[in-house]
Amino acid sequence: MLSSILLLTGLCAIIRAQSDLDKLTTTLDLLRERNARDYALAGPGVIDEARYVKLGGIEQWITIRGENRNNPVLLFLHGGPGEATNPYGYAVFRSWLRHFTIVQWDQRGAGRTLGKNGRSIADTITIDRMTQDGVELAEFLCKSLNKDKIILVGHSWGSILGVFMVKARPEIFSAFVGTGQVADPLRNYSIAYAELLKKAKLLGDQNAIKELTAVGPPPYSSGSAYAVQRKWSNLFEHADVFLLSTLGLALSAPGYTLRDFNDWLEGEEVSAERLVPVTSKLKRESLTGNFAVPVFVIQGAEDFTAPTSMARGFLRSISAPKKAFVEIKDSGHFAVFMKSDAYLQSWL
Repeated sequence: MLSSILLLTGLCAIIRAQSDLDKLTTTLDLLRERNARDYALAGPGVIDEARYVKLGGIEQWITIRGENRNNPVLLFLHGGPGEATNPYGYAVFRSWLRHFTIVQWDQRGAGRTLGKNGRSIADTITIDRMTQDGVELAEFLCKSLNKDKIILVGHSWGSILGVFMVKARPEIFSAFVGTGQVADPLRNYSIAYAELLKKAKLLGDQNAIKELTAVGPPPYSSGSAYAVQRKWSNLFEHADVFLLSTLGLALSAPGYTLRDFNDWLEGEEVSAERLVPVTSKLKRESLTGNFAVPVFVIQGAEDFTAPTSMARGFLRSISAPKKAFVEIKDSGHFAVFMKSDAYLQSWL
């Protein structure tokens, strides 16, 4: 009798859980339909494509969206590594589509590209391979969209990848724009820590001072210490709310499923495992030097992840046909997303 009661109780719990899941699925489907409608593009000159293209021997996911095919093409390189912007970029970059044809790419090991190919490609997630992937994509875009050159914008890790891409094939890029620009990976976290602690003392934030002082300056022997630094950089930049909002936008992205959402999260893990140990050891000299294209850095005024002071130093250290630094007030590492309209206006 007792076993029957326990079995019945378990079945009821499963039914309730399935019922809750069904409600969640229905809600997400409604949100996806609404977002597909609200963010749809219409008109004779629009372009709205989403497809896999073969880059570096594997199928990789891209979206191409814009209100006018005659507009300049802008290829956006996401950060992370592995933090594909496609799941939320449909909303964040909507106002940009009036001025540019925006291409978002789930890089090797990220998002739908990881979902399509699986973890078996992990060994191929290298800077050299991804630089060639990016060059192949740029060539594809020039040919398919009938453009001589395209604009390249790189955020955070994408700013590293972008530097390597424009150095490899400058003739297919009209400009490189770095944001959350990484300047000197070996010193990045140490400078960021010092600026964070200075900010905490300026604000009189005792919790921040206590936690940052407890872990001390990097390098750290554990990920938990880096997590403390990242926690306070996000809080001081007010990025914590934005980062949470990307989860909601990704869950309700038009055409997406829970599997796509899981692939997105897994992509961050896989990409970080492969790339962070390599990027953290890059020398400053590998990112500086001579550029054959105009270089612009548009940076949040208080970036505690890729410090603004270092981004300024990066631009001073390079040679380029034209270069400029633009600072976005009241913003940090995620200025390109959190202040997307101000970011856009800064270079129109």
